[in-house]
Amino acid sequence: MKKVTRLVIIVAVLAVCFAFLWPSISWYGRTSAEDKATATLSLERIKEKTQALAEEGAKALYAQVKSNPDSELSSEYKWLNKKVKENYKDADKDVPSKITYKDVLDSYSVSSINTNQAYSRLLSDFEDVYRTKILADRKNYQNSVKLGLDLSGGISIIVKADLDSVVKSSDLTGGLSEEEIKKQAMAQTIENLTKKIDSFGLSSPVVRQQGDDRIYIELPGTAESDTISSIVQGRGMLNFRLARMDLTEKLNEYLSAHKDSFEADGSVKASVISEVGIPDDAEVLGYYITDDYGLDEKAGYLVINKEIVLDGKHIKRADVGTEDMTGKPEVTFVLDDEGAKLMGDFTTAHVNDYMCIVSGSKVKSNAKINTGITNGSVAITGFTMQEAQNLKKVLQSAWLDVPLSVESQQVIGAELGELAIKQGITAIAIGLIAIMIFMLIWYKGAGINACVVQVLNLYIMFSVLSALNLTLTLPMIAGIILTIGMAVDANVIIYERIKEELVLGKDRAAAISTGFANALWAILDSNITTFIAAAFMSQLGTGSIKGFAYSLAIGVLSTLFTTLVVSRLIFDFGTETLHKKNISISWRIK
Repeated sequence: MKKVTRLVIIVAVLAVCFAFLWPSISWYGRTSAEDKATATLSLERIKEKTQALAEEGAKALYAQVKSNPDSELSSEYKWLNKKVKENYKDADKDVPSKITYKDVLDSYSVSSINTNQAYSRLLSDFEDVYRTKILADRKNYQNSVKLGLDLSGGISIIVKADLDSVVKSSDLTGGLSEEEIKKQAMAQTIENLTKKIDSFGLSSPVVRQQGDDRIYIELPGTAESDTISSIVQGRGMLNFRLARMDLTEKLNEYLSAHKDSFEADGSVKASVISEVGIPDDAEVLGYYITDDYGLDEKAGYLVINKEIVLDGKHIKRADVGTEDMTGKPEVTFVLDDEGAKLMGDFTTAHVNDYMCIVSGSKVKSNAKINTGITNGSVAITGFTMQEAQNLKKVLQSAWLDVPLSVESQQVIGAELGELAIKQGITAIAIGLIAIMIFMLIWYKGAGINACVVQVLNLYIMFSVLSALNLTLTLPMIAGIILTIGMAVDANVIIYERIKEELVLGKDRAAAISTGFANALWAILDSNITTFIAAAFMSQLGTGSIKGFAYSLAIGVLSTLFTTLVVSRLIFDFGTETLHKKNISISWRIK
């Protein structure tokens, strides 16, 4: 391989590794402790926090307008410059050359119908800014190398998913194999568990698959174990019902005229339901959409029949596509034979009526029945792509309803974790420095090459850990420390072979070429056997054994790359570019 090609490969690998490592760098190095605490809240709490910050920001801006109306915007409000310009352009007004605090409020006033709308728009813009920042921090956290419970403390739970029952209740003639059904069931269960745990106001969880039918859950911080068990084992219900649009219109008119129609929890008062004339065979449920935080947001109320037309268990699969004619998003789902008959009879009898999808106690979709659906394949339109994807997940959670049971649960304190982090970092640093000192003393100038390789090795290892979204634990730190020691072995083998060639009288280029060639298979043999052992440990082991195996396997691969590619390029650069004739590699060889 040519030197330029190797350089390009190395630069590309390091650049990709930096992209993988950037979320971890941003989270641990560029995010304040206060911002970390906010980003790891549940989405419900983040929404509350963001709205509170928006209120504070808007009030602070009004205070600045009162005290310094003609002053130019300070740095914390510079983002408003773009909004102000947009507001003036929307109102066909000239944009001021120097935007002041007074101009900000004026821009919202001239582009709004009234004062209340102007304030609402300003508040919304403040919320957008804070939400974008907090969710960006949250994304960095989710994509960074996270600390395991043995380092951060919290609760760990292992949940068993009864996949066999899912297969038994599924119709394999629907086009999915048994393996595909199990794979989709696990993926959907993990996503549902993550959302359920987060929605209960707990810290951002780590939920990942362990083996074929186990799910490992980590919850940093403290939480009540009984609450966690009930959340994990709770199963949502999904069904289809008839929406009573005539009564819904009547109810909404009443609610618009009477603002005191709601209970403290947001539900409609029983007296209102009675006064509107909603019959006993119907009920009022909230209609929900997904907001900018990824949470369910109540968009209104619907009157629907209590009678269930079709249960979610009849759904075999769901997907998102586009309409052939318009190209608009379309949600499709396929029913089993019994469900197809029920759907066909109902839709044929209720053409031009509305059918809604109810998940738990929330209405997630409400669509008009344009024609009778008798073939068991249902298509629903009228959504944005994001809304369509959300509805698909709702439908999938119905036909992939997986029974879960808690196998083990463990509470771990954080005090030991803080000490373990310090000791782990100290061990890595001391080990790395000791090896570098030895290589510099024993191999002189060539030792610098080994030091560079060691640093890049650690860099690549942490990048891959971040890319795979793995959780850093004490056993993984042990694997990293072991890798540091193993990585230098490859350098020692190569350097000793080069020294042998120099003793035979070969020049620098020939000694390096022959040394790498002769050491190649010895290095590959030792590292391949280690990788095989790590691979078996990762597949057959559990918990801490897996963590150790993952870090060891990643270390083996990064060691081979840095030793055989990076180290060789450094030597060749000295030979071909710097035109060096000798190698500083031993005190005995001149």
